[in-house]
Order: sequence, then C-alpha cells, then structure tokens
Amino acid sequence: MVKVIVIGGGILGASTAYHLAKKGAEVTIIDRQDDGQATAASAGIICPWLSQRRNKAWYSLAKAGAAYYPILVEELQRDGLTDIGYRKVGAISLHTEHKKLEKMLERGRMRKEDAPEIGELHLLSFEETKRKFPFVKDGYSSVFVEGAARVDGRKLRDSLIEAAKKVGAHVVYGSALPIVEECNIVAVEVNGCLYKADRFIVAAGAWANDFLETLNLKMKVSGQKAQIIHLVAENDQTEDWPVVMPPTDQYIVPFEGGKIVIGATHEDGKEFFTSPTAGGVHEVLDKALTVCPDLSNIVFEEVRTGFRPFTPNFLPVIGQLPNYPNAFISNGLGASGLTVGPFLGKQLSNIALQKEIDIDLSLYDVSQAFE
Repeated sequence: MVKVIVIGGGILGASTAYHLAKKGAEVTIIDRQDDGQATAASAGIICPWLSQRRNKAWYSLAKAGAAYYPILVEELQRDGLTDIGYRKVGAISLHTEHKKLEKMLERGRMRKEDAPEIGELHLLSFEETKRKFPFVKDGYSSVFVEGAARVDGRKLRDSLIEAAKKVGAHVVYGSALPIVEECNIVAVEVNGCLYKADRFIVAAGAWANDFLETLNLKMKVSGQKAQIIHLVAENDQTEDWPVVMPPTDQYIVPFEGGKIVIGATHEDGKEFFTSPTAGGVHEVLDKALTVCPDLSNIVFEEVRTGFRPFTPNFLPVIGQLPNYPNAFISNGLGASGLTVGPFLGKQLSNIALQKEIDIDLSLYDVSQAFE
C-alpha cells in the first residue's frame, strides 16, 4: 500500500486525500488550521460559463470543475455523507442593459455546446428576476442559468475529510517539517512525531512557502485577502433561491435558514491580516446594497476573512515539485478555489499514484510558479 502525506487541509488537500484514500492509498492529512484559510471563509458559486475571462486554460479547468461536482456529490452520498454543502439552485446574472444581457445569453448558449451541464438558459424580465430573488432593486433584469450551484466551503471540506477517514485516512494537526534524504522527502516531523511516507503532496495554499522554504524552494504565490459578510433574513425561505451575480466583482449567495452571504473584497498586500476592516465591510455592503438595497433591513451576523492563493498569470499550477521526484504540488486556485478544487484534487491524487489524468499538465506548469 502506497503511503501518502498531504500537507494542507483546505478544499484542495481534502479532495486530494479523499481521492487517494478511495484508490487504496494510506493517507495522512497534516493541517495547521491557519486562521484565514480560504476554504473556511468562502461561499462558492459554481457557474463559470458566463465568465468573460479570455484565458482558455482557466476556462477549461473551471468548466471541468463544474462538470465534476454532481459526480463527486453522488459519490459522497454513497459514502454516507448527507450535509455536503452543495446544492444546484441556478444563478441569475444581473444587468440593467438589455444588450449586455443578450450578449451574456449568447455566450452561455455557445458554451453549452460542450458543457451541457449549464442546463436551460433564460432571459428574465425585471418582474421574473425579482420573483427569483425578492431583494433585487427595480430595473435589474437577468440571465437565469439552471445548472449553477452554491457551495458551503466548510461543509464540503469536512465531508471530504470525513469520507476519507471512513476508508482509513488520518488527520494530524500541526506544522510539518520535512526530512530529506538524497533529494527525496522521506518523512515529516509534526509536534515532535515522525510520519514516514512514500509520496508527499503540498496543498497549502497561500502558506505553501512556509513548508517549501525548508526544502530551499520559493514559490511565487501571494494571498489575496477576501472579506465576506454573512446576513440572516428572518422568516424567509431562502434555501431554494438562486445565487446572484451582480454586474460587479461581487456575489450574493442565499443558503437555508435565511442566511445570505455577500462578498467579497479583493485586497492585495494584506497577507495574513485576518481582522475585518471598516473599509472592507463598507465596500462589500456598498456594492451589495446598490443592487439589493432591501438587504439593509436584515440581520448582520458576522464577517469572515480568507486568503485566496494566486500564482503567476492568475492560473493554477499542478505537477511534480521541483527537485523532489516523490513530491507533488498544486496551488494558485485563486477566486475559483471552490469551483476547481475538488476536480484538481482528483488530478493531484492520480499524478501521485501514477494514474491517468484528465488535463494537459503543460497548461498548468509548476515551474512557472517557482523562483
């Protein structure tokens, strides 16, 4: 049995560990439980198909990530997990300009040709939009995307880890120090204990260099701060409401129990300063209330902060760790972490076990992200 250690317990590490364990590997997850872990803070919209980003490598990954979710969710349910945090509720992409909505609809229909999981696409009037999401301001129409979904990052991560543990995976909390012999990592030391393995996977997000620098490696990864606000609407049956994509860089995600999550900021140069700020809260609320002013009347519950890991060209990387043939890494998932993380975790597990993968690794070359 191949022994594998996964460094990092966010969505990427949890998915990697789950897929490794399901394939018969002996898996140990080592996680520091850092404050500001992106997965713990985030609420995800699985709807990459309307994006105007021109990077084909990114879109290919995001499209594959979205298509993989129903497969993964069904597998987790077979494993006995019920509160996974994923639900297909559709999305409404808002705008006040009809021509822009028509272009959005056209883009979605073109992409549906090789992404049937998009489902039905409809142009909704203001009245129809407001019936979908009652807080929307007058004047906004939308494109409705049937196949879009929402994800609770914490619940999905916990489900993946719990399912991995059911088939033998172990979780250790602490900081890992690698032990190297002849260019191979042979073990890691955690809290004074030694954990040996055949292969090692680094899925530590914005904190990856804390581990890599002990191997004389330096990754070009930065942590972009996100502040995310949680609101609660009393007496509202929000569990079936669609996610909302305003014509800004923000999102609005309804969950069950009246919870509505709005976010997020995109703050560079604020790495690992986890406290919410007045400016960040103001930015998120200002943009959300411009589109949905009636949200001002519901309860403010909390602010979460997380750090999205970005690598050069804002494109994830995945592959073998430079100079260490028995170690592998993926990083740079950025704002698409919940969309692509589970799918990339599957690919990372296959790389480590020398199995066939579903992506062209040359598009996500690890070497470009190292100094």
